Amino acid sequence: MRITGGEYSGRIVKVPEGDLRIRPSMDRMRQSVFDVLGDLLGYSFLDLFAGSGILGLEAASRGASPVVCVEKDRKKFPVLLQNAAMAKPAVFCKAMPAETFIMRNKQAFDIIFLDPPFDYRFKLQLLERLDRSSSIHDGSLVLIHFPREDNLPQEISGLRCYDMRIFGRSIVHFYRKI
Repeated sequence: MRITGGEYSGRIVKVPEGDLRIRPSMDRMRQSVFDVLGDLLGYSFLDLFAGSGILGLEAASRGASPVVCVEKDRKKFPVLLQNAAMAKPAVFCKAMPAETFIMRNKQAFDIIFLDPPFDYRFKLQLLERLDRSSSIHDGSLVLIHFPREDNLPQEISGLRCYDMRIFGRSIVHFYRKI
């Protein structure tokens, strides 16, 4: 996988070996989403379900800082740390479940990207919990990548969907905290 734009464009991002559960976000999807977001200079970014960290690195490459990547799988975590080293000091990594991070975190982020495994069944509950947490502020953007056959509502608590993009069998919803 390669970073698609910004300062680190073209740099290779490693993926943990032998783990078929990692679903690297499609290059086209990432490039399209980050084209919509534009320049991220001055914005903070949270990458939940970070895996290799590619989404957080795309954000850092486009100027976001700080960037926090959260991944619960401790076997994947060393690769995430290795990848994040290219963007130090802007990228921080946390080894814990997304749900735990949301409950414990006290910092609000401008942009939050969730890219859970496609078989993750608690997307709606996680978005509701995120909306009630201190990880988000009025005006924050929340993006979630999920299978097209899963239905997420246009409004979830204080989050309103203002855009969506379809990429083959998957979709990205863009929510704004109102």
